[in-house]
Amino acid sequence: MNGHFSRRKFLGILGVGGSLAALSSGIPGLGLATNASAAEVAGGAARRGGTLVISWGGLEPQALFVPGGGGSSPFQTSTKILERLLKLDNTLHFQPALAESVVPAADYKSYDITLRQGVKWHDGADFTADDVVYNVVEHWKAISAGIALKALNAATVLDAHHVRLSFDHPVPEFFLKSILAGQYQLLLPKHLYAGRDILTHPLNNQLVGTGPWIFDKWTRGSYVQYRRNDSYWSPGQPYLDKLLVRWWSDAASRTAALETGELGLGYSNPVPAREIDRLLKTGQVVLDTSGYENSAWTVTVEFNQRREVVKRREVRQAILHGIDRDFIVNTIYFGRGKPAVAPIFSSNSLFFTDDVPRYEFDVKKAAALLDAAGLPVKNGSRFTVNLLAAAWFEENAKLGQYLKQALEDLNITVRLDSVDRATALKRIYSDYDYDIAISNFTAPLEPVPTVTQFFTSDGIVKGAAFRNATGYSNPAMDDLVSAITVEVDEAKRRALIQQFSRLASTDVPIVPLVEMQSYTLARANVRNFTTDANVQGTSLNDVWLAG
Repeated sequence: MNGHFSRRKFLGILGVGGSLAALSSGIPGLGLATNASAAEVAGGAARRGGTLVISWGGLEPQALFVPGGGGSSPFQTSTKILERLLKLDNTLHFQPALAESVVPAADYKSYDITLRQGVKWHDGADFTADDVVYNVVEHWKAISAGIALKALNAATVLDAHHVRLSFDHPVPEFFLKSILAGQYQLLLPKHLYAGRDILTHPLNNQLVGTGPWIFDKWTRGSYVQYRRNDSYWSPGQPYLDKLLVRWWSDAASRTAALETGELGLGYSNPVPAREIDRLLKTGQVVLDTSGYENSAWTVTVEFNQRREVVKRREVRQAILHGIDRDFIVNTIYFGRGKPAVAPIFSSNSLFFTDDVPRYEFDVKKAAALLDAAGLPVKNGSRFTVNLLAAAWFEENAKLGQYLKQALEDLNITVRLDSVDRATALKRIYSDYDYDIAISNFTAPLEPVPTVTQFFTSDGIVKGAAFRNATGYSNPAMDDLVSAITVEVDEAKRRALIQQFSRLASTDVPIVPLVEMQSYTLARANVRNFTTDANVQGTSLNDVWLAG
């Protein structure tokens, strides 16, 4: 061994001191929603006018809209303009959006969708059933939904406001509605996209949608500006005049902007956890931990199956025994989270199981397993790895520092690269230029396709962010996910998903380390900012500013 891992040394590197228990406790408002209720708005309290600046705990997107993925940053910018058929609210009920209803046939092999009437695209064209069929076939099935719509055999226009989706097999209602309300099933205007490549369309950076906000301008490196859609289908909304999504290059700048009022609303952990208590004590900032029910965050470690050593399952399992997840939660996340058990998180009451393989922290066991794998220490090292930390979050960079030390405790030589967003996206998802990577993903309640595509062969799409970059391919896993997609019996489907969780936790090509606690911080005058189960994708049609 190179020497026992020094927690004191690591704390010094991170600049963390004092009692961890004191840092992670006594935070006012933890778990309590301070957001104004919908009833308050319905009762006439909503105030019109004003400009709101929003952000999130990461950086600027590579494009305002990235078909089929791209992560949280383009999800935030695109969903102010582009809408979905359904919305899953923060009480976990599906609500109408561009669809008024989605009704299954008795055999669950077809669904009839009734569309909202009187909806216009921002250029004045009518939104019709033709737009929906185009998106289902050319956008969702071809790009964004993958295996989720594998059973779809037809999307039919019944009339201008009715569509029928037909499937080869019965399709569970919760699954389909989750797809229609999903993160990537946004609706594009057929008359502007048909006949052109959706992935490279120039309008992806100058979006035309049906939503409450109209694209104004994008000042690269700073902000994107929207103006109110005065012809929005929901009368009287949106309440604000303007909306800006702005990005800061570091968490300290975001914290200062929130404190001064330059930033009004920050989603997805916009400031480091250590700053929360101080901000709340000012009385000018409020905390909300709701609105993440359908977007549970995790930080992951990913093993490139194209690399000689880490492609071996027994090596990956051994390395996991050398990682102290409790220490990561308490030190890097200040207690705001819990060790992850499997890719189906403990917060998912529908499908979670803890009956999966575990990798308890045991350095001696990890070393013994590496010895047994034929990787003994020679000249002070077992082997060398390139560890890539996607440092779009401050915590990811710190986790890279910790993992480097943890792996070196196992006599693994580490070259750590902590890189910016653009470089990380290219190296992980386009070039596959890493041995082990630190990244993130968000998990909805429905695991297909957002979670399962990290493990299926059809999730390997070179250049597509936040999919299967590891190159893991297992026919048993592919068959299992296919079965999950078409099983309508709730009990059987739950059992299949739990079987997926066990297989993923056995093969471990990508491993969630921490179930991160997500939180929103807002200035005290911002109202009604949490009405979705995935708040970063809320359209903000009903947010308003108190006087």
